[in-house]
Amino acid sequence: MNIVILDYATLGYDLDLSGAEKFGNVIKYEKTAQCEAKDRIKDADIVIVNKIKMTEEVLKSAEKLKLICETATGYDNIDTQYCKRRGILVANTPAYSSSCVAQVTVSMVCSLITHLKEYEECVSSGEYLAQGNANCLVPIYHEICGKTWGIIGFGNIGKAVAKIADAFGCNVIVNKRSPISEYECVDIEALAKRSDIISIHCPLTPETKHLIDKRIFSIMKRDAIVINMARGAVWDEEAAAEAVLNGKIGGLGCDVFSSEPLPKDHPFTALYGLKNVSLTPHMAWGSFESRTRCFNTVLSNIEAFLNGAPENIINL
Repeated sequence: MNIVILDYATLGYDLDLSGAEKFGNVIKYEKTAQCEAKDRIKDADIVIVNKIKMTEEVLKSAEKLKLICETATGYDNIDTQYCKRRGILVANTPAYSSSCVAQVTVSMVCSLITHLKEYEECVSSGEYLAQGNANCLVPIYHEICGKTWGIIGFGNIGKAVAKIADAFGCNVIVNKRSPISEYECVDIEALAKRSDIISIHCPLTPETKHLIDKRIFSIMKRDAIVINMARGAVWDEEAAAEAVLNGKIGGLGCDVFSSEPLPKDHPFTALYGLKNVSLTPHMAWGSFESRTRCFNTVLSNIEAFLNGAPENIINL
């Protein structure tokens, strides 16, 4: 049994991957260029992958391949229809990062709405001392309590964020495919118009690609805080950058990008250093606890598959 891990660096260098060795011969690659993937999996029975695209071209020569384990909840990097035709099972890792992503989402919101960057700079730059006042209250900031928090996508992460927003005293509204009774469900236009805070947690699908476009940004409140914790292509990144630069929204936070790492010509490079912007390097999912849960789920998925009762299969 050959198990190939294509990009273990995405899981962090501190994570113990030795648990996979009980299932067979493990071949580990720190990183894999897209052009290298086809050759590296040609003799694999099981592939463990995070970011490398598992296209028909990459997979067609992997004649022994039986299972692909995605070390994430999202699996838009895998051609699941081709895998289904070939009889290759695809297993993801659901729910492992919900509390972690919710934590970073709320951290971004709190930082942006409270202007923590500016207040920290006031102290570290010496401005606080130079002013000679016991306190500094510029820029003006506002409480989260009483604000309307719009949540796009209401899976495990969206639900975790909603609980925290509730605890802050927010009015939570939700945009999702199937209505629920716990919160008011609205269409995307109503959510954009009404929300003071918007956080995005939906999967990337053909229906959600560029769900937040220039038109949707144009109807948001001018002081709205917008956070993307889903996928970079869920919003139009050029429109998002323009909304910030033209003062159409109050602040932007983002941990995910359509091209990762961010290339030099990405629209968001124009936002570097802005005080009302928080950009992080796709780390929101990756607390030590979260990554440990993720890889343990991968191991459970392999064991279940080998025992003839596969779990978390998304292409049956």
